[in-house]
Amino acid sequence: MKKFTLPLSIITTVALAGSATADLQVEFIEGAPKDRFVITNVGYCALGAGQFAIDFVNSSAGLIFDVTNEGPGVKVFQPFEVTSVAEYLMAQPSVKDGDQRAVFDMFGLGVSKTIAFTIDVDDTIGTRAITVADSEISGTTVSLYAAGGTYSAAMDTEAQVLIFTPSCDA
Repeated sequence: MKKFTLPLSIITTVALAGSATADLQVEFIEGAPKDRFVITNVGYCALGAGQFAIDFVNSSAGLIFDVTNEGPGVKVFQPFEVTSVAEYLMAQPSVKDGDQRAVFDMFGLGVSKTIAFTIDVDDTIGTRAITVADSEISGTTVSLYAAGGTYSAAMDTEAQVLIFTPSCDA
């Protein structure tokens, strides 16, 4: 009798085929003079209207947004600027200098679509306040508030995170 085995990748694909999601990948990219956040729907369903939040309160370096020349930020500042798919945002978020939290009202986000924006992020604990290392953003919480509930995850030392959402109809 001959044994037949399936590779794990095929088993995983078949097992997940019935459960599509609208998961979000969130990535922070340190840059000079502008830092960048990229939020991508990596799932198989469009995401409906809701809110997206970035919260630095638990970040390992006491991060803040530095959007004006005045306030607690260091040297270089950069205001919030959408660089990709602004039509998914209901309005420009109100981010003040020194804020540790930003909330974005979204109309939704299509499959494989990205919202990206630039802003300056400074640390308040490290030795180089004008640059943010991946490890310094560790602990930052990103959250999605949608009709189905609240979904949150903490960024890791790789400066990225995946927010898992419940199954949806693809």
